[in-house]
Amino acid sequence: MLGLAKKILYIAFAIALISVAVNMFLGPHNIAAGGITGLAIILEKLLGWDRSVVILICNAAVLIITFIFLGKEIFLNTVIGALLLPAFIGFVPHVTLVRDTMLSMIVGSVIFGAAVSILYFNNASSGGTSIPPLIMKKYFKINPSVGLFLTDGVVVVLCLLVFNVDSFFYAVSSIFITSAAMNYIESGLNKKKMVYIISDMADSITDGILHDIGRGVTIIPIIGAYNQNEMHMLMVTMDAGDYKRLLTIVNKYDNKAFMITDIVSDVHGLGFTYESGSI
Repeated sequence: MLGLAKKILYIAFAIALISVAVNMFLGPHNIAAGGITGLAIILEKLLGWDRSVVILICNAAVLIITFIFLGKEIFLNTVIGALLLPAFIGFVPHVTLVRDTMLSMIVGSVIFGAAVSILYFNNASSGGTSIPPLIMKKYFKINPSVGLFLTDGVVVVLCLLVFNVDSFFYAVSSIFITSAAMNYIESGLNKKKMVYIISDMADSITDGILHDIGRGVTIIPIIGAYNQNEMHMLMVTMDAGDYKRLLTIVNKYDNKAFMITDIVSDVHGLGFTYESGSI
């Protein structure tokens, strides 16, 4: 029960962020960057319909379609966000916080992307155009990213017809920024460094890493192609903040060591996602 309450709080927070992005940053500048919220902005401008009412009607239809075509589990993951979104859209004030259109578009898109990432992290959705791509994938084997591009593309084209060319390009830019924000939040916040080290002082370097940095080391037997020498290569994964300490250790024992450093977006396992004795 506590877990469910925590999940609902996260979803409500994400929906609140979406509402702030739409009502205070994107909507005031007629930036309809896809989705049901974008369609609501267009219909409000074109027909005078309240955007919260449009979202409520559209999400109600989406929930019915979700239950029919995608089943109970996805329906339950969608229903909370789909019902909260029109309520928050109606509650959050429609004000222009930033007068500059470009700046407002950037800030609103980043907030929107962060909110959607929170929803995805909790296996939830705000309904709208996130559902048709799932249906396309299930029944027509269309990649969800392609399906989302098609559904949001319709809204963006309507933006061009209802508003102007400037609003169209702002909407397109908003989609790209939202996507970039989502990618960064979902993978960029947990980036680690993976380092491969080849050295004749592998044992000393390993001991330094284990005791000074506190990270595990994998020792991989290798053979040099030129001289056919048998050696050991060390592989270690660490937080980016520990990298300079690693360089200090390696240079201490072998300043001619061969190192390859790569950035990995996510790491799961002992010492990263859980500690010893926590499972």
